Amino acid sequence: MDRNVRWLGASGAIRATGQSLVLPFIVLYLRNVLGIGYVEIGVLVALTGVAPLLINPLAGLLTDRAGRRRVFLIALTIEAASYLGLAVAMQARSLLEVFLLATEIQVVGAIAGPAISAYVADFTQGSDRTLGFTWLRIGWNVGFTVGVLVGGSLIGLLGFVDVALAAGVVLLAGTAFVAAFLDPSPYDLARVRSRRGSSETSPRPRPGSIRQSLAVLARDRPFLAFCGACAISQLTVGQWGTIFPLYVNSVLGIPYAILGAGLALNGLIVVFGQAPMTRASLGRRHTLLYVLSIALYAAGFLLLGVVGQWSFHLVPAFFAVVFVLTLGENFGSIPSTTLPSNLASPTEIGAYNGIFLAILGVGQILAPVLGGVVLATSSSPLLVWSVLVAPVVPAGAILALYVTPRLRAEANTA
Repeated sequence: MDRNVRWLGASGAIRATGQSLVLPFIVLYLRNVLGIGYVEIGVLVALTGVAPLLINPLAGLLTDRAGRRRVFLIALTIEAASYLGLAVAMQARSLLEVFLLATEIQVVGAIAGPAISAYVADFTQGSDRTLGFTWLRIGWNVGFTVGVLVGGSLIGLLGFVDVALAAGVVLLAGTAFVAAFLDPSPYDLARVRSRRGSSETSPRPRPGSIRQSLAVLARDRPFLAFCGACAISQLTVGQWGTIFPLYVNSVLGIPYAILGAGLALNGLIVVFGQAPMTRASLGRRHTLLYVLSIALYAAGFLLLGVVGQWSFHLVPAFFAVVFVLTLGENFGSIPSTTLPSNLASPTEIGAYNGIFLAILGVGQILAPVLGGVVLATSSSPLLVWSVLVAPVVPAGAILALYVTPRLRAEANTA
C-alpha cells in the first residue's frame, strides 16, 4: 500500500476524532437543549443536506480539473473553522446559526469527499483499491471511536459548547497534518508537469469539457441505477446517523455516556473487523456485498423495534443492535467507496464519485424526514422500525435484477 494512502488514513483518524466529538450528538443538542420536536429535527437535518446535494457533482468536476490535494486541503481548513463557529453558535443558543454552520460543515464535507476518493484511486488499482479504501475507513473509525467515546462523556460534564470548541482545535491539527505529510497524487503531478512545459512523454491526464463529462455519466445507465438503488436504501441506512441515536436516548432513555460507548463499539468493530471482512470479500461482487449490507441494517433495526416494543434488556440489546448495524456498515462501505471509481475512466473518477454522492444524498436528506415523521406519529416501536426498513426491499431488487447483470465483471469485483 502506498505510504500516502496510509498517511491519508492517519489524517482521517484525526479528522474523525474532531468531528465525532460533537456531530453524532447534534440532534440531541436540538432536542435536549433547544427543545425542538422530532419532526422539526428531521426536517432541519434534511435541510442541511440540500446544499451538499447540489455541491457534490460540482466538487467532483472541480477535483478532476483543480487537483485532488488542493481541493481537500481547502475544504478541511474551512471545516475546522466551521466547528469553532459552531461552538460560538451553541453558546448563543441560536438555532439559525447552528443550522447554518451545520450546513456549512456538510457542504465542505461534500467538497472534500470526491477529492479524497479520487486521491486514493490515483494510487491504487483492482483489489488494491478496495484495500486502500478499507485502510482509509479503518483510520476514520479509529478517530470515530475516540471521538464518540470522549464526546459522549465530556458533553455530560462540560456541555456542548466546550466540546465543539475542542472539535475545532482537533480539526485544525488534522488539516496541518495533511498539509505536512501528503504528497500530490500521480494525477496531480502530471497536471503540474504539463503546466510547467515538461518534456516527459507521459501526456497530461485531461478530462473533457464539463458537458462531455455529464454526457458520459448520463449514458452510464447501470451506474446511475446503482446510485438510485443506494439512494433508496439510504431511507433505511440513513436512520443510523440521525433517528437511531435520537430514538435510543429520547425513547429508550439510554444516557449520553452509554450512547457514546455504543457508538465507540461501532468504531472498534470497524477498526478490528473491516480489514478481515474486506479480505474475505475480495473476488465477490460489489452489488452482492451491498445487498448483504442493507439486509443486515434491516435485521438490526427490526431487533431494535422488538426490544423497544417489550422493553427488555435495553442496554445489552442496544449493544447487540450496534454490532449488527456495524456489520452492515462494513459490507456496504466496500462497494460504495470502490465501485464508482472502478466504473470511471482515470479522468472522470472525481465526476463519478461526485454524482454518486449527490444521488446518494437524496436518500440521505429524506431519511431523517421520514424517520422524524414516523417516530412522531406512532407509539409502537415495532411499527416504527418496520416502516423504516421497508425501502431495502426495492433497493435490493434493483441491485440484484437490473444492476448486477449489466456491470462489467472486472469492475463489479471487489
